[in-house]
Amino acid sequence: MARKAPRDDVNEDGLEVGPPKEWAAGIPGVTRSLRAANAQMGVGRTLRTLAVVNQKEGFDCPGCAWPEGGHRSPAEFCENGAKAVAEEATVRRVTRDFFAGHTVDDLARHTDYWLGQQGRLTEPMHRPEGSDHYVPVSWDDAFAIIARELRALDSPDEALFYTSGRTSNEAAFAYQLLVRRFGTNNLPDCSNMCHESSGSALNETLGIGKGTVSLEDLYQADLVFVVGQNPGTNHPRMLSALERAKRGGARIIAVNPLPEAGLLRFKNPQKASGLVGKGTTLADRFLQIRLNGDLALFQAMSLLLLEAEDAAPGTVVDRDFVETHTHGFDKWAEDLRSLDWAEVEEATGLDRPAVEDAVREVLGAKSVIVCWAMGLTQHKNSVATIREVVNFLLLRGNVGRPGAGVCPVRGHSNVQGDRTMGIYERPPAWFLDALRAEFGFEPPRDPGFDTVEAIRALRSERAKVFVAMGGNFVAATPDTAVTEEAMRRARLTVQVSTKLNRSHAVCGREALILPTLGRTERDVAPGGGAGRFVTVEDSMGMVHASRGNLPPASGDLLSEVDIVRRLATELFGADPHVPWERFADYDVIRDRVSRVVPGFEDFNLRARLSGGFTLPNAPRDERRFPTATGKANFTVNHLEVLRVPPGRLLLQTVRSHDQYNTTIYGMDDRYRGIRNGRRVVFVHADDLAERGLADGDMVDLVSEWPDGERRAESFRAVAYPTARGCCAAYFPETNVLVPLDSVAETSNTPTSKSVVVRLVRRSTPPDGS
Repeated sequence: MARKAPRDDVNEDGLEVGPPKEWAAGIPGVTRSLRAANAQMGVGRTLRTLAVVNQKEGFDCPGCAWPEGGHRSPAEFCENGAKAVAEEATVRRVTRDFFAGHTVDDLARHTDYWLGQQGRLTEPMHRPEGSDHYVPVSWDDAFAIIARELRALDSPDEALFYTSGRTSNEAAFAYQLLVRRFGTNNLPDCSNMCHESSGSALNETLGIGKGTVSLEDLYQADLVFVVGQNPGTNHPRMLSALERAKRGGARIIAVNPLPEAGLLRFKNPQKASGLVGKGTTLADRFLQIRLNGDLALFQAMSLLLLEAEDAAPGTVVDRDFVETHTHGFDKWAEDLRSLDWAEVEEATGLDRPAVEDAVREVLGAKSVIVCWAMGLTQHKNSVATIREVVNFLLLRGNVGRPGAGVCPVRGHSNVQGDRTMGIYERPPAWFLDALRAEFGFEPPRDPGFDTVEAIRALRSERAKVFVAMGGNFVAATPDTAVTEEAMRRARLTVQVSTKLNRSHAVCGREALILPTLGRTERDVAPGGGAGRFVTVEDSMGMVHASRGNLPPASGDLLSEVDIVRRLATELFGADPHVPWERFADYDVIRDRVSRVVPGFEDFNLRARLSGGFTLPNAPRDERRFPTATGKANFTVNHLEVLRVPPGRLLLQTVRSHDQYNTTIYGMDDRYRGIRNGRRVVFVHADDLAERGLADGDMVDLVSEWPDGERRAESFRAVAYPTARGCCAAYFPETNVLVPLDSVAETSNTPTSKSVVVRLVRRSTPPDGS
């Protein structure tokens, strides 16, 4: 049975397709930033808000987690950061009159773009069971409804507590404490769908689930690999860091199936030369790899390095580092020498000379960094691939010294901090022991549900209550039809949100929307007094304060912390273990964090330091590797070439330049030449011709699985210079094609970058016959 995505309600008749751009940012980046901000906020509000984005006394951008560094420019934001701020600080409002005029079914027929454009939520809303409308509800009654349903469960494990990566450290710590005080570890989060593969691989090999580099390391590197990543759209401020690395003499190798404008040439909008000049060529070498070929590439480069060591012993491999700090080298090297070059070329789409040229760059570099994002983390073999990246770096001692290391580039602005604060369905024993010692209750020890398992639990009705602290769970997750059916089976769904999204329209039999403060807004304690601040952790382990400067969008909003503590008070009453009411003072939370989470000693003092503080990182700081062996681990990873049946292509889901995760800012993707539409599929012209198709044809995308087909309808085929045999299309429109059961080994992350599809011309009957 074919499963279809919900149709887009945007009129795509105006879709325009032009050639992809060969550079990023410049004057268009500035004008688009200001245009988006002015449209949502107005001129005065735009100037007042953008002036403090990512500043030391301002608020952390609600977009990506790229670090700021020491010196900050007056405009410390990128185009997509400006869009993220504008979406949150918009003057548009969603009131009770809006909900009175729209049924839940009506909302479900609209796109995420339309829903998001309606503006900020202003008061708590309740969908009673049996009703098709949300109606206003008081905060007290909302908390009473949630507590009632949680108490009615047969087991705490029948409740799910999801978290988005934008949640602050203080809110995340309080939230996980509430959940564990309730008695479950069911804490799925957005990490499960993005960098869970990174954490799984890095914990096993290096003993820490985070990167091991700082911005200074990036500036000191001789060679930087940017793999499976489009920083020009997803982490635009990274382009400035790469430009500075280039000025310091670094070479850059881009590895990706799609040529991305930001890595071709960057016109830095912070500089006159970037506005009127030619800009900076960033990638010195572009390896246009086939999807899922990265494991083979890093194995091939490591084999060539071993062979270079054979030819000139003692000149290539860092023997002292390998012998002193690593484990498993001999077994790994022996296995690697049986690598089949024909399989490497088939997997990567690269010939041997191209790989040899890259290795010559490696041999000429004293320090190497490998950066990656979801292009590496969302395959069946993602964990093995990242382990192989670590092998490649360990071979020449490129971990734990200046200018070298692993750099997984995170998405949401505090997704790394949330995990540090305990948002994890499989918490380590030491963390639970620390909670017990600090609060005097026994936290649950059994593993909870991650995101995929949470959907399965809802589908089978093993879970009955779903609470989301931010995010857009329905749109972010795979297997759209399955996820939507699962959510509608819930007895109660609760969404803590700033804006309307699909998860409010695809909800449980009873549903609540709890509106919360955004990063841009002043957070004043109940009863008035001085404004409160929160903290976040960036992608490189820096913790710093965030303070909004705008008045709240409504007087009826609560901060995330206040929502958590008031729910806890309703649920637990006079709790002898946790002083929930005192958590209105965020300093009290930080004091508790300082005694539970390593690296946060004197949290309140250091949180007030200008620029924040850096968390300890044993591999980076000490060349100490807290793994099971006590050393950095070489691992053996089997190469299995992903072979696509005849007539099929390998699809990756991607973002457009007018979106951040599931938030759609607009209908353009100007770097790829797309205007006024999103239902496009990028395919090499020769692959189109082989299938009897041409640029501009309308097709359905059909994925084939043991449990049946899944179909995303009505996409315009766009001839595009992607790797042969590969194609790309935007999510969430193509999430329907990814089955719930197609996940990465070990990490359980959905395989959104390895989807075998066929293109079916729209004139063909729906069954493809």
